[in-house]
Amino acid sequence: MQTGITVISPEVPESFALSQNYPNPFNPKTIINYQLRITNLVKLTVYDVLGHEVAVLVNEKEAPGTYQVEFDGSGFASGVYFYKIVTEGFTDVKRMMLLK
Repeated sequence: MQTGITVISPEVPESFALSQNYPNPFNPKTIINYQLRITNLVKLTVYDVLGHEVAVLVNEKEAPGTYQVEFDGSGFASGVYFYKIVTEGFTDVKRMMLLK
């Protein structure tokens, strides 16, 4: 589950972005970074390989900047997971692997 959102930089990025998590593969924790160009409602969700939502890491309005969130996969089985960010005007999905 989520352990907190950290603002990495309050500077306004040139574009929206969702970065690849690191480390990847991970056990049990990994970091996900994303950038917001404008104030926006952000939803960052983790899905299993079958498309079932397993965790909501972020679901709030955030100001422009670069953010970091930690995902703790301690309660999840090894395997491939996907994380998806949805904002007004930007959506992206990345793949990550939990190895225990």
